[in-house]
Formats: sequence, structure tokens, C-alpha cells
Amino acid sequence: MEAIKWEIKPFQKLSLVEFHDIVALRIAVFIVEQNCPYQEVDGKDIEAIHVIGRKNDGRVIATARILPKGIGYPEIAIGRVVTAQSIRHLKMGHKLMTVCMTYIKDQYPNENVKLSAQSHLVNYYGKHGFKETGKHYLEDDIPHSEMLYESNLMAK
Repeated sequence: MEAIKWEIKPFQKLSLVEFHDIVALRIAVFIVEQNCPYQEVDGKDIEAIHVIGRKNDGRVIATARILPKGIGYPEIAIGRVVTAQSIRHLKMGHKLMTVCMTYIKDQYPNENVKLSAQSHLVNYYGKHGFKETGKHYLEDDIPHSEMLYESNLMAK
């Protein structure tokens, strides 16, 4: 497997092509692959820090967004976590989450982190220290669980 290049950028530093590629990957997975029509462009990307994983050819194959406190939740949040179907067998999603959490630990020490997990991915996020809050709900007709990473665990 070729190396993945990871970048972290606020929306304002993304090129038009980068934003296009991020949204194209999210639409390919969340809307087409999961057969779930929903409003992908929700206005939160403008406030987000974007984590991007690229192959050597420049193709975006993994991405997530980190939302500051107050954009979606009172806590810092991670969302739109996605990897291209073609690389999922390589478990790059775990590296993506590690990159996100390392950035948060460096930039926002002592802050809790929240996310809305598709329920079948609770164990995946659990491997990164997230715990279910007990809130379960349908989001775009897909079962979700609210999860929280407590900052006191980040120091360990």
C-alpha cells in the first residue's frame, strides 16, 4: 500500500478542487453507497477544520471534519468521517481518527469531543476512546448513537 499523505486545513485554506474532492467522497459514500438522500452541504464546513487523506496521485481517499464548540454541539465534534470503499480493507479509518484526535489534543487540550455515530460503528469509535452517552436516534433514517470522548482520558 502506498503511503497516505495527511493534511489538516480550515475551510478558508482549502482550494476549490480540494473542497470538491471532499464533498465528492462524502456524497459517494453517504448518499450513493448508503442510499440515503440528505442535505450533504449543511453550512458547517465553512466553520470546520478538515482532515484529508490522499493517495500519492492526489486523490482524496479519507476525510473528516472537526467542528469547534457550538457548531453542532456544545463540545468540539468530529463528523463526516469517511473512507473510500476501495481502501476500507486497509483500516485507514483508524488512522483518520488518530489524526483527528491528535489534532484535537494539541489544539484543544482538556476539551470533550462528541460525535454522532452510525450505530453499527459504535465499536469502531469505542476503539478510539469514545463512549455511548445513551442517546440513540434516527438520523436520515439510519440508527445513530451519540458518543463522547472525555478529555480526562486524552491525557492518559
